[in-house]
Amino acid sequence: MNSIIPELVIARAPRIPQARSAARAAAAGHAVRWDEVLGAAVASRVDVEALDAIAELRSVGAGQVVFARGQSSRALVVLLSGDVAMGVAAAGGAMRTERLVHGPAWLDPSSVWLDGAHVLDAVALTPVRVAELARDPLQTLLDQRPQLAKCLLVSLAREVHRLTAHTHELMHKDAPARLASWLCARQSADGAQANRGVVQLVERKSDIASQLGMTPETMSRLMRNLSDRGVIEVEGYTVRVLDLKALRRIGGT
Repeated sequence: MNSIIPELVIARAPRIPQARSAARAAAAGHAVRWDEVLGAAVASRVDVEALDAIAELRSVGAGQVVFARGQSSRALVVLLSGDVAMGVAAAGGAMRTERLVHGPAWLDPSSVWLDGAHVLDAVALTPVRVAELARDPLQTLLDQRPQLAKCLLVSLAREVHRLTAHTHELMHKDAPARLASWLCARQSADGAQANRGVVQLVERKSDIASQLGMTPETMSRLMRNLSDRGVIEVEGYTVRVLDLKALRRIGGT
């Protein structure tokens, strides 16, 4: 496998101003599927409209910073679409990726509640759209709408659960199992066969290997091994899962 995209050239993304008005709420409502973000149906249409009214929308180009490590966290950031690398940006613009986030998803769901700063850099791998929920208006809204507060709490707890499971895999699974689990999580139903899926690689090999706790060389060797065994098929940036049951067995899932 070759590097999927060139080295990230990290630059700050310009903020796109949005008027605090009914027009902005309508735009947010068109762009944000809160049921997908929260992972469950929002309590009511009124709750959706209330979230739309405080959501600040932003577009970020590939290679640009969504937020920086050490930057004060004043809003809960929702990745609506696209792919973001979370890690530490080194001198010269290189990025040491610790995990990859695919929208819709939360980005750093904890710092905003702790009056803290972001602990990782977030850099767009592809063009992305984000929504920012400023903490004070969001806190007021949650105080007024307990059902919405419950939905948000469950959604953030689900993210913590996912991160805990990822940490467990890094500590207790061997390299083949970690790669197989990652492919299982990323594969999407192809429709042609029940056990066939497709993984589109948009990240560099080094980024994927970094989040899986292995070297790029080890990852390439493991991909070749899975391909030789007929578990997957690699064509350029596309990985086809030929035997999902075998892949799950290798991944211990």
